Amino acid sequence: MASDHYFSSEPSSAERPRRITVTLAGRSVELNTAGGTFSPDHLDTGTAVLLSHTPPPPPGGDFLDLGCGWGAIALTLALLSPHARIWAVDVNQRSLDLTRRNAAELGLDNVIAVTPDEVPDDVTFRTIWSNPPIRVGKNELHGLLQRWIPRLDERSDGWLVVARNLGADSLQRWLAAEFPTGYSVHRAATSKGFRVLRVRRHGATPTDTIVLP
Repeated sequence: MASDHYFSSEPSSAERPRRITVTLAGRSVELNTAGGTFSPDHLDTGTAVLLSHTPPPPPGGDFLDLGCGWGAIALTLALLSPHARIWAVDVNQRSLDLTRRNAAELGLDNVIAVTPDEVPDDVTFRTIWSNPPIRVGKNELHGLLQRWIPRLDERSDGWLVVARNLGADSLQRWLAAEFPTGYSVHRAATSKGFRVLRVRRHGATPTDTIVLP
């Protein structure tokens, strides 16, 4: 069991399907969860903090839920922005199956639950919301963020929730150092032992603009 984590691609633990009731986007919904996924018994505190301390997403465009689990963030984004396309990304096939089932039951046809490599390379994101898998380790986490943060559209925001005692402040410093040009990073909220970090990709600066004769 020690090697079977919610970030395993094919969890070996018993599935033990269950139904839970949660409130997403102000709506009480009953959803499918299962063992071998992240927080199968309830909406975890970190995700709840993210959902309650992040401003409404844009009305449309491509959005990313990075590490979707059974879909709490992706479903919320889909409910709030029905004209957007929500990419719910996870390596855990059980999580992806649950997200697809939950989206179908709620009538949300704008949720696409896929593995990271199944997201087309030309897709960029109007927003990224994530409760990232901190326990994969620092190197893996940094690689994950190095892959996806640069795919933010210009003048768009990424929102990450991280527990303070699991390195939120050091991650904030790393993000600021890793993305020093064209981005800004700051702590947007603190609640219940969690930090919500905002990563903003700015538009082109005057020095980036080519003026044609």
